Amino acid sequence: MTPPTVLIADDDRSIRTVLTQALGRAGYQVRSTGHAATLWRWVEDGEGDLVITDVVMPDENGLDLVPRIRRIRPDLRVVVMSAQSTLITAVKAAQRGAFEYLPKPFDLDELLSVVGRALAVPAAIPHFEAEPRDADERLPLIGRSPAMQEIYRTIARLTTADLTVMINGESGTGKELVARALHDYGKRRAGPFVPVNMAAIPRELIESELFGHERGAFTGALNRTAGRFEQASGGTLFLDEIGDMPPEAQTRLLRVLQEGEFTSVGGRQPIKANVRIVAATHRDLRAAIRQGLFREDLFYRLNVVPIRLPPLRERVEDIPPLARHFLDRARADGLAAKSLDVAALERMKRHPWPGNVRELENLMRRLAALHPAETIGAEAIEAELAEAAPAPEPAAAAGPEPLARAVERHIRAFLAAHDGGVGPSDIYDRVIAEVERPLIRLTLAATRGNQIKAAAMLGLNRNTLRKKIRDLEIPVVRGLM
Repeated sequence: MTPPTVLIADDDRSIRTVLTQALGRAGYQVRSTGHAATLWRWVEDGEGDLVITDVVMPDENGLDLVPRIRRIRPDLRVVVMSAQSTLITAVKAAQRGAFEYLPKPFDLDELLSVVGRALAVPAAIPHFEAEPRDADERLPLIGRSPAMQEIYRTIARLTTADLTVMINGESGTGKELVARALHDYGKRRAGPFVPVNMAAIPRELIESELFGHERGAFTGALNRTAGRFEQASGGTLFLDEIGDMPPEAQTRLLRVLQEGEFTSVGGRQPIKANVRIVAATHRDLRAAIRQGLFREDLFYRLNVVPIRLPPLRERVEDIPPLARHFLDRARADGLAAKSLDVAALERMKRHPWPGNVRELENLMRRLAALHPAETIGAEAIEAELAEAAPAPEPAAAAGPEPLARAVERHIRAFLAAHDGGVGPSDIYDRVIAEVERPLIRLTLAATRGNQIKAAAMLGLNRNTLRKKIRDLEIPVVRGLM
């Protein structure tokens, strides 16, 4: 049986040699060239079982070859490799029909694995997505570290799908940027992108915010208002800080994901939910599930495609391009042009960046606005980082926030949401429920759902506890922890 033939196109002779030797040892036949025209002639003549092409070629862009190859030979797999390892390159490769995209430098074992998979997968009918306009001018994500390359490849694969995505990462890592990239390069890019920060909405307003309300649904509802699901129809709904969603809203969101429709607050007519859901959180949702704070069934509905955004300290090689990008953006906003010397960049790589990319951006803008010299050195970085470091808290304030203060903050936020308007008439009952619900839920979690033990710990009659569980709609799962 004749071994498969791999066609290689790369203008770097040394790379062609390395690939030819590696593929030859693996049992493949290889033909290589440094020109796109030669590769195209081979493809037209029916040669080869797989193509590996670079993007930058002396006579043509390798990405432009991919759809042409796929149209005349849909059974021929194409693997794209490039030193231009950006999100745009990965997205273009996926949307033009490439089987896989490999950023240079790559591991030869990974390449051989991709070749094996490409030759093993049966051919499908080619389908080409229209590319976003002015894609070359937009670069929503910066970084060429291995961690970011994997994220680029994941986003690229999702441009031709409409799956629900869960983004997990510390605050300041750029979760909304990833969500916007998924929208801007995906199937729904012609529709709206609607972000909702669940942590910023008072609990009692969340359902109205998400699903809208009818006129007269509650005191102060003078007109029908469309919720975020309706506003995002045909596009993407980004649910940021999903871990802060209260249990009752989790239940309703789960129902929407299961049934594909919802009703507004006070409404009866079902409304089709024509949105793609992208959720994000900085919390450990699996731990929240164990604590009874997040629904496990909702988690699996949202976590169809998980994306983990690494903190900046895990990709320090991305700090220089990120810093230059933020300085360039500051200059475009009218601030003075600045540059960083080598010592400054090295000092920045040693910083832990607890605020992640957002902290780096703020530092660059501060230096652009306040630093007198055109070139920023390590001394300036050291001084700014020391100035921005939070002062140590007094010993008395090191403990947890007192309950009374937390309740006071919540009430202030609730009243501020109704500032200037007609507020509800049951604030007392709502606030008491806000305290009772987590108190009972966490006590039940601590007793693994044993209501007799929970009632004894709370000092309540068992029947009273059961009534509160029912009235407050608290889920009870025995053996929870």
